[in-house]
Amino acid sequence: MESRRKFLTKSLMTLGASAVASNSLFAVDSMVKPTSKIAIRPNDVILFQGDSITDAGRKRDSLHANDTAAFGNGYAMMAAACLLNKHADKNIQIYNRGISGNRVPDLIGRWDNDALALRPTILSILIGVNDFWRTKDSGAQNTPAQYKQQYQQLLETTLKALPNVQLIIGEPFGVKGVKHVKDDWYPDFLGYQQAAKDIAKEFNARFLPYQTVFDQAAGRGAGDYWTTDGVHTSLAGANLMAHAWLDLIK
Repeated sequence: MESRRKFLTKSLMTLGASAVASNSLFAVDSMVKPTSKIAIRPNDVILFQGDSITDAGRKRDSLHANDTAAFGNGYAMMAAACLLNKHADKNIQIYNRGISGNRVPDLIGRWDNDALALRPTILSILIGVNDFWRTKDSGAQNTPAQYKQQYQQLLETTLKALPNVQLIIGEPFGVKGVKHVKDDWYPDFLGYQQAAKDIAKEFNARFLPYQTVFDQAAGRGAGDYWTTDGVHTSLAGANLMAHAWLDLIK
């Protein structure tokens, strides 16, 4: 692990291309801004991975890149549509392999086929809310430390196979007071969020602080405007997430 750490240190289409070009469309403070943005290069392969928030009802037997049915109706589809519009001359290939209900161990179990085999050059992962949530509603045994260790294992495997991949780590989030996200989520859920942040720093990934994104959006709309149940997004919430994701890209 230590040697690897040393190595690591050396929306629908209506979002439009203008949504990508203008950072002013998504106003966030300096703590949200990444230190550098990812430039899209010719022939890039971009992969969205995660749970139901990324899955968003996609058609799972549609495995081709850039296929509308393969993206569902969430942030990944909205972000992908904008990228394909703006970078039409670069032959980029974009995939969504999110699966509803997944936790980090589920990603580990399917990683060879659903991630490494696609050879992504940009890999975006949003995972962790179910790692916590199942401890509340299903009696699963897990801790932030276990979540972090499993995530480290996943990324170690990834970087051994794809040492030059650019990573985006999304923060698991919950909109408090909306249906499932109640007071009893806290403070335990905060440990998973901190673990995701630590992972991003350890593996030199861009960190996407979705909790801050939704917290700031509360000034413009109530929690149930952005999410249906505190976790899964409304149309507006998916658009909010897509704008935040696109703000990491040049």
